[in-house]
Amino acid sequence: MNRPWYTHYPENVPHHIHIPSQSIYQLLENTEQEYAASKAIIDGEKELTYYQLKNLADHFASALYQRGFKKGDRLALMLPNCAEYIIAYFGIHRLGGVVVQVNPLYQSSELEYILKDSEAKWFVGHQTQREKLEQIGYEGTAIFITNGDGRQEHDFYDLIATASIDLPSLAIDPQNDLAVLQYTGGTTGRSKGVMLTHANLISNVYQSFTFSAGIFEKPGEQMLAISPFFHVYGMTSALNIAVFAAAAIICVARFQVDNVIEIIRKYRPTFFPGVPTMYIALLHHPEAESAGLDCIKVCNSGSAPMPVEVMKEFEGKTGSRIIEGYGLSESSPVTHRNPIRGQRKPGSIGLPIPNTDCKIVDIDTGTVELAPGEAGELIVKGPQIMKGYWKKPEETNIALRDGWLYTGDIAMMDEEGYFYIIGRKKEMIIAGGYNIYPIEVEEVLYQHPAVEEVCVFGIPDPYRGETVKAVIVPRKETTVTEQEIINWCKKRMAGYKVPRLIEFREALPKTVVGKILRRKLVEQEIEKANKAESKRG
Repeated sequence: MNRPWYTHYPENVPHHIHIPSQSIYQLLENTEQEYAASKAIIDGEKELTYYQLKNLADHFASALYQRGFKKGDRLALMLPNCAEYIIAYFGIHRLGGVVVQVNPLYQSSELEYILKDSEAKWFVGHQTQREKLEQIGYEGTAIFITNGDGRQEHDFYDLIATASIDLPSLAIDPQNDLAVLQYTGGTTGRSKGVMLTHANLISNVYQSFTFSAGIFEKPGEQMLAISPFFHVYGMTSALNIAVFAAAAIICVARFQVDNVIEIIRKYRPTFFPGVPTMYIALLHHPEAESAGLDCIKVCNSGSAPMPVEVMKEFEGKTGSRIIEGYGLSESSPVTHRNPIRGQRKPGSIGLPIPNTDCKIVDIDTGTVELAPGEAGELIVKGPQIMKGYWKKPEETNIALRDGWLYTGDIAMMDEEGYFYIIGRKKEMIIAGGYNIYPIEVEEVLYQHPAVEEVCVFGIPDPYRGETVKAVIVPRKETTVTEQEIINWCKKRMAGYKVPRLIEFREALPKTVVGKILRRKLVEQEIEKANKAESKRG
């Protein structure tokens, strides 16, 4: 197949790389052997070297093993970014266990679904999660981080302190053995458990590191780990790659912009995998220019499209460079990235990374490859692509066809092999027979000087099919009217794309990763319409 993107690879980046057959635990094992004294974790006042990290992970693995933990057992890990998450993560992998990723903000019903679906008989979380487990009648073994107050039978650090290093031999088949069950966001129906093998995750580490050749030094980097480890983006880009590169991982449990500004001042991070909303918040912080953001060599942006205007303004103010990429839970997650050195195209997700193939195919059948410049569904193939969905063979067969992952994203490729995401199949707005992708309307709105954040979506319309609505968070100390926004759009886009409904809010609903929840806004509109209809009835 034709791969025009190879022409634009930086000179020191190969098209294809050898990826060793190894387990996730071996990432830590290899780094500890070579860089034992290097700093591994900075978590508030707690700091650990790679020697200390591996020692704690081995003791935790031994504690699990002595209590009956077996290869293939699922353990639900419900923690924010912290030292304990990293210790548990590698301890589980030492035994060939499967990490079930759980958002610590989940409530009882959400937690119950994941525990039942994954059949996780083991759980690690903060003691504040105890009540949720009691509410759902969890019968597995629960281990809690108690912070030293009220130590109990299954206290995380007590188990580590009392465990002797008594471990079975490392017996993992990287190609077939599961390492992680990564539950998707559940934008359509119940969330699905994405089955990621050791080979999937290891491949993405080597692919991503290679594509950053000459930038990511080994050792010596400081990784600002704000993107949650329990999300596939944070797990790969802030944790696994950092361990592979013997970087110091600066754990940030929650994104609070004032706190992050102080952390940057204190620790001078060099890499920052973030999402657009984080960069927007930093950009508008009054101390953005004086915080020393220029210490960050590269800001990787993922999880959601990065508005071009935000990218330009952030880089102009801070001197830092934002590199946009693309990925999914189903691809471990990275498939595309703009070159750090070489031609970067703002607004593009960049080029397929080494060992990755991509095509744009027709939306109706998914079988006809489209020419450059034509919009269709993005499909990808590579060693980072999931094994399938946990206990969902039918949905696996829809997503994986002949080795290709059908992403559900509408994209186009230009003549030089750079890819652009236009929208999701299910987010496309059809108004008056015209196809409208929210991202293209949002790009125009982000250029308005009074717009800080925006989300565009379609709402049912009896005449046009759907009407375009924009929900906007204005910048502080600015005033703007609905008509001003509409007039701005009319001058910059086709009339059928112009939002007919404008709403101003103080904040937009977001996931814990910082991704704007378009689905939530749509649900709120539907609920509002149903209430209005019932009143008329």
